[in-house]
Amino acid sequence: MKAIVDRDACISCGLCVSVCPEVFEFDDEDISTVIQDPVEPENEDCAREAEDSCPTDAIHVED
Repeated sequence: MKAIVDRDACISCGLCVSVCPEVFEFDDEDISTVIQDPVEPENEDCAREAEDSCPTDAIHVED
C-alpha cells in the first residue's frame, strides 16, 4: 500500500499525524509528508483513517 499527500491541498491541520504518526509527519514547512513507503500492513488501517479524516482530501491511499 502507498500513501500520498497532495502538498498543495494540505492545510497542516494535523489530523493525519495524530491518527497515524507511524506513516505521516510534518516536514520543515509544516506540510504533512509520508514517512513510511510502502505502508506496513499493521499501519494500513490508520493510513486509511487518515485519508478518510483529511478535511481537504489531501491524503490518498493506493493498494
